Amino acid sequence: MQLFRGIQRLSPTAQLLRNMSSGAERTVICEDISKDKGLITLNRPKALNAINLDMVRQISAAMKGWRDTKNLVIIKGAGEKSFCAGGDVRAVTENGPTESSKAFFREEYRLNELISSYRPEYVALIDGITMGGGVGLSVHGKYRVATERTMFAMPETAIGLFPDVGGSFFLPRLQGKLGLYLGLTGFRLKGKDVLKAGVATHYVDSKDIEALQQALFATNNSTEVANVLEKFNVKDNSEFILAKHLKQINECFSGETIEAIISNLNKDGSDWAKSTLNTLSKMSPTSLKVTKKQLEIGATLNLRSCLKMEFRMAVHSVTDSDFKEGVRAMLVDRDNNPKWNPATLNDVNSQQVDRFFGPLPCGDELVFEDEIKANLYCRWTHNCHM
Repeated sequence: MQLFRGIQRLSPTAQLLRNMSSGAERTVICEDISKDKGLITLNRPKALNAINLDMVRQISAAMKGWRDTKNLVIIKGAGEKSFCAGGDVRAVTENGPTESSKAFFREEYRLNELISSYRPEYVALIDGITMGGGVGLSVHGKYRVATERTMFAMPETAIGLFPDVGGSFFLPRLQGKLGLYLGLTGFRLKGKDVLKAGVATHYVDSKDIEALQQALFATNNSTEVANVLEKFNVKDNSEFILAKHLKQINECFSGETIEAIISNLNKDGSDWAKSTLNTLSKMSPTSLKVTKKQLEIGATLNLRSCLKMEFRMAVHSVTDSDFKEGVRAMLVDRDNNPKWNPATLNDVNSQQVDRFFGPLPCGDELVFEDEIKANLYCRWTHNCHM
């Protein structure tokens, strides 16, 4: 096993990536561990490994370069605090509705889709904070390994956005109304509860992560990868943290509108319901309504169509929404006092919500690379209606 610790050879693709990062240190380290094994390390520990456009491009280039030569690719975060705390939304809002902002979402979503259809075995070691963009780098892959340090959340409604990176695909596919609850409230799941919720596929103690990594590098095929993961997987019979509230979640969040959900919570009247109401009261009213519609639509779509829809939503969010104000209040000034516009749910009408799902100018829609190569100009690209 010790053999792999010393092998730090970079592939030709990875060598080309050395100079892509704008910082003094590489923000993504792509290593050829062996002929058929690759390791990607997000290397911005001081920024909790938050990803920017440069990092998206480095990860994409490495994965494409390894697609036909590797049997296994592992992705992890540097440091002990975070796998990836999300996308660099501050930079996106500062850039505004520019080509740079569009490029970030376009290339990030293409990477999410690449992960979902990746041929090599893809293992994300989500050891630490895993939010937003970090969820997109992991949840669409075949294996997601949580530890006691894992903290999963989709907190976008708190910054005037929506759960993107494929949130419209995976959240509605969690049990009952759990995904809608997580998407609207930004509730944080930790440790073994990330597995119990269905977000992670395995749970391993953080002290064993290095040993797991080395054992995976010693595998020869997909069956051995599955066996190693099962060997390290910690069996646990403790109750899911939300188990006692799942009935309430399913009943309250079955409301046809956000207002109906609020009404259901008020009727419930429990301490849990009151706490949930308090949480929802802090979120962008527009984001709450947009997110509910997003997840309802996403439940009927495949991942590609979800990402195409989310790209529309992202561009509209950067152009005109609560997004910039939410980032200011939560991440820039940190006064935690966003001035939402509209300020109440009653003031958010259906036209304002529908705008986020409207078409982009012809030629601006998200198109995947194989569609471009095949000249598949479908309804998402050149006509201006859904």
